[in-house]
Amino acid sequence: METSEYTATIGLEIHAELKTQTKMFCNSRNDPDEKQPNVNVCPVCMGHPGTLPVINKDAVKHVLRVGAALDAKLADFTEFDRKNYFYPDLPKGYQISQFKYPLVSGGTLCDIAITRIHLEEDAARSSHGADGYSLVDYNRAGVCLMELVTEPVIHSGAAAGAFARELQALLRTLDASEANMEKGEMRVEANISVSKTDKLGTKVEIKNLNSFRTVERAIAYEIERQTRALESGEKIKPETRGWDEGKQKTFSQRAKEESHDYRYFPDPDLPKLYLSEIPEFSEEVLRKRLPELPAAKRERYRREFGMKAEDIEVFVVDSNFALFFESVAKRLGDDKKKIALAVNYCTSDLVGLSHGEIKASLFERVTPAFFIALIEMISANELSSRGAKNILEIMHRDGGDPHEIALREGLLQRSNSSELEAIARQIMESNPSVVAEVKAGKAAALQFLVGQGMKASKGAANPALLQELFKKFLIG
Repeated sequence: METSEYTATIGLEIHAELKTQTKMFCNSRNDPDEKQPNVNVCPVCMGHPGTLPVINKDAVKHVLRVGAALDAKLADFTEFDRKNYFYPDLPKGYQISQFKYPLVSGGTLCDIAITRIHLEEDAARSSHGADGYSLVDYNRAGVCLMELVTEPVIHSGAAAGAFARELQALLRTLDASEANMEKGEMRVEANISVSKTDKLGTKVEIKNLNSFRTVERAIAYEIERQTRALESGEKIKPETRGWDEGKQKTFSQRAKEESHDYRYFPDPDLPKLYLSEIPEFSEEVLRKRLPELPAAKRERYRREFGMKAEDIEVFVVDSNFALFFESVAKRLGDDKKKIALAVNYCTSDLVGLSHGEIKASLFERVTPAFFIALIEMISANELSSRGAKNILEIMHRDGGDPHEIALREGLLQRSNSSELEAIARQIMESNPSVVAEVKAGKAAALQFLVGQGMKASKGAANPALLQELFKKFLIG
């Protein structure tokens, strides 16, 4: 089906849970990793009558710093509003949010214009069982939530996904949010319309997209669905839709609400904020204290370390890895070969080993000093690649000095010819059919024998010398 005559217009609404010790309007703990339900709650976040909310200052500061990083306009005056709707995950029967006076207006990211960024409290987490029962965990109710709204200027799922990835990198750089989508700490909603003219089509919202790939696929599907419907003469209904991961398609949930449906009004229990009266919230102070932002870090890593783009992203999206690597690179100085080794073992092996782990714990075991010692051993040919990987796995699991681990585990690279000859002969005797293939000129068979030799030596053999021995014995 030809769809080029149609233009898709997309605006995003992205929620991110902020890194604060307590919730938005009370002193209940903000702990996204809490497994036991309904323990981080109190009368305030549960909406008990007679309780009074108090604004979390750290949450306000986080959002203002995000605004400063986006070169946006920071509010002088702001207030909080009540957004009224009824659902089991909303204990008060309303959500405290911001409507008319957001903390941040304007700004850009990835050349995409931003409408506003405001603060609100999160809702609880509902789970629906196959037996017809629903359960609600209120640990998340009242958690500090930042909402960012873009202008409707995005035209593809790929561009939307790129924007969401860059926002995640920025939030992590600012230490404002971990923004882990798999944990629900960052959630994307997309408003999509399709039209043949400059006039926007009917807007359809897709709710709760929880991965970058899902954002891209859901938007692509919805553009195709709306285009096909218009081609068939159907009218698009303004509605809210969800994404079915199994069927890889969107589905209708309910009619689309408008802002007047929520009956916003200023929350009478919270004070108006005049931010210019708070010195630490001034634009000058906030901008001066910003860290190096993702775009600047990418350029510096490319220039100083000659990194590939995909390697740079490892350090851009994870500030813990960036701090670790910078400490390593500083001690290695101008030795480009060793820095290249450090980049390789960081971005492949260490990242793979630490997947899903709290990085602070990881770097207590694999310290910069021990990691540098490992790089020095690799550079001095004291370890094979396999031996280095084995040592790094042990360091990741138990910590420890790589020299001591190598001695204890017998992983120092062996280059003694007579010792390796014995290993090579043993491997050849155990694999007569592979030996015949090597003699017939099959290069893959030779690599198999080398691999078996490395396995027999627990990764300690010098692979280049081992290969030469096999060639000497079998090829001549």
